[in-house]
Amino acid sequence: MTAQTQDAPQPDIAAGVDNEIFSANQRKPIGTTGLILAALCVIYTAFHIGVMNLYPLETWTYRLIHVGGGLVIGFLLFSSLMFEETEGPARTNRLLILAPGMALITLALAQVLMFYISDMGVDQAASATAYRWTFGLPLAIGTAWVVLVGWFLPEPRRARIDLADVALAMAAIAATLYIIYHAPFLRLRAGTALAKEADMWAALVGVVLILELTRRMAGLALVIIAGIFVLYSFVGPWLPGILYHKGYSTTRFFTYIFTDQGILGPTTAISSTYIILFVAFAAFLQASRVGEYFVNFAFAAAGDRRGGPAKVAVFGSGLMGMINGTSAGNVVATGSLTIPLMKRVGYKPQTAAAVEAAASSGGQILPPIMGAGAFIMSEITGIAYSDIVIAAIIPALLYFVSVYFNVDLAAQKYNMKGIPREELPKFAKLARQAFLFIPIFILIGALFMGYSVIRAGTLAMGAAAVVSWLTPFKMGVKEILFALEISTKMTLQLVAVCAAAGIIVGVIALTGLGTRFSSLLLGLAENNQIIALFFAMVVSIVLGMGMPTTAAYAVAASVIAPGLISMGIDTLTAHFFIFYFAVMSAITPPVALAAYAGAAIAQSDPMKTSVESFKMGLAAFVVPFMFFSSPELLMQGETLDIIHVVVGALLGVFLLSSAVQGWFFGRLNLVLRGVLVMAAISMIDSGYLTDAIGLGTAVIVWAIQKKLVKPGAIAHGSD
Repeated sequence: MTAQTQDAPQPDIAAGVDNEIFSANQRKPIGTTGLILAALCVIYTAFHIGVMNLYPLETWTYRLIHVGGGLVIGFLLFSSLMFEETEGPARTNRLLILAPGMALITLALAQVLMFYISDMGVDQAASATAYRWTFGLPLAIGTAWVVLVGWFLPEPRRARIDLADVALAMAAIAATLYIIYHAPFLRLRAGTALAKEADMWAALVGVVLILELTRRMAGLALVIIAGIFVLYSFVGPWLPGILYHKGYSTTRFFTYIFTDQGILGPTTAISSTYIILFVAFAAFLQASRVGEYFVNFAFAAAGDRRGGPAKVAVFGSGLMGMINGTSAGNVVATGSLTIPLMKRVGYKPQTAAAVEAAASSGGQILPPIMGAGAFIMSEITGIAYSDIVIAAIIPALLYFVSVYFNVDLAAQKYNMKGIPREELPKFAKLARQAFLFIPIFILIGALFMGYSVIRAGTLAMGAAAVVSWLTPFKMGVKEILFALEISTKMTLQLVAVCAAAGIIVGVIALTGLGTRFSSLLLGLAENNQIIALFFAMVVSIVLGMGMPTTAAYAVAASVIAPGLISMGIDTLTAHFFIFYFAVMSAITPPVALAAYAGAAIAQSDPMKTSVESFKMGLAAFVVPFMFFSSPELLMQGETLDIIHVVVGALLGVFLLSSAVQGWFFGRLNLVLRGVLVMAAISMIDSGYLTDAIGLGTAVIVWAIQKKLVKPGAIAHGSD
């Protein structure tokens, strides 16, 4: 892409990458239905941007509209976008089977509308069970009926919206409108003996719909975990040890879960503000083709170097992953371009997929956006966002330098070349378009000038549209509407996932499981912080398997962080530690979602790919222990101390990468690889003695290599 249209066209290696951003469940429907759904998507994102910047709403109302609107659009989009248009006869018997459920949901929705028309809700009723037969039971039974029909008797004609999904959208509207209408009273009675039966039915249906949409958009893993936590709330009286609790009635439990202690709590607070804002920013970058420019720029800068496409993936995927917010989603988006090119220059399929997975996952720890992780951490800890971003700089640098080292050492080892310069975009021409980086600079500058995150993100989004006018791909009204549309489609999964994570967070808060688990952690560690951190690492990774980063961190922080902090570990350090391992769960076998997504593109073995991605990102499993022992890595300390620790850490990750790749100025045998690992570990401590030991060991290994091993590349696949 170029603003100088009179110049001869240059290779556009990222051409079409935006078309890969959207997965199969985001194909655009056709006809009137498509226009209606597109309009709903535009309104959804525009509503959020407007409320955040112009006309704030009451908190509960805003979050309820966010979740409820996401459920409605999610169910409608699911049936119209997941499948190609096909022809087939309608199932008359299926319509008859659906009819009772739809009728019951319609009755419940009509009752809710009557609340608004008559201005008389449940609280004015003479009996607490007055609306059991006109609202509660019809809504619950109808929803369950329609969900089961959708499971066991799917609609064969997928060119149109399934009536079952229309019914679920109506159920979402009914539950949401009920809770919004009664919100002033629910704040006082939710989770107590004063809660009404109708409150329980509305909340129960809301939970069921959230889990169903999560199942459709994010798979079963998070649904199963949330289901186990919900079950735990009721079977606690029969469980032993720290799992015991007195149990809760269905009314108290479900009304509590649908408050700001659960579904409407921190996870939804983040998804309804920061996440949707920065996903919209990413959508504007894509619609304006600025995102495509980033990839082309990276290829022009490094594509012809040894292992060039892999180095481009480290930069480009990390940058887009920072904005994207989902590791696996970013692998699909950028990996469709980078993985085939990595294979072309000689990387094995599983290595190519592993590099992409490691880089995309690393984007979640890359400031200033950190895939929305920084915003969630700020919300949970109360630490200023700017402090979190500054603290994240050095750990992110170490991670990406480590992945780069792995890529470069592998290229040396197998004598890989880059892509021929004539097949790449011309760097000089792209350098003249460096103004396309302005949205990123505005975002960072506004944040550090003291503007709110919301305002900074909005300014950056507007800047993306403005700079597009300096290119052939000007963003007019049509393109802006398209950006708003795709923003909603990209956001829906995160809306469902954050709401589902809110269920887990609510259960932990209600049952006190987090406090009891922290006590157990203290007991097992016996006040040994290193042991406690090891347990925290394991729990964070396990909880994060199969869950997006935002949900994984929110849940892990609720369970683990209080225990670590009570042992005297700094709040920022404890939360960064948990966050890093929650992020790295995406590349940790056996359930490594980012690696699996890369394996599907590379046509490689998923388990081999996950192991390879684990090796590529191994530094991320060391860096958290480094910033625990050396707070200077979190920008805490004197300048000279920070410089000393950073230099030592860089040497440590280089030695670790060399050991992983088996290449340190020549091929390493297993013994020398083990020695280098020990040298790298010695660099974890920031002491001068341990640094000297690590450096001295590396020099000895180098001397042995120089004397006994003849340097040179080896045949690919002989390692």
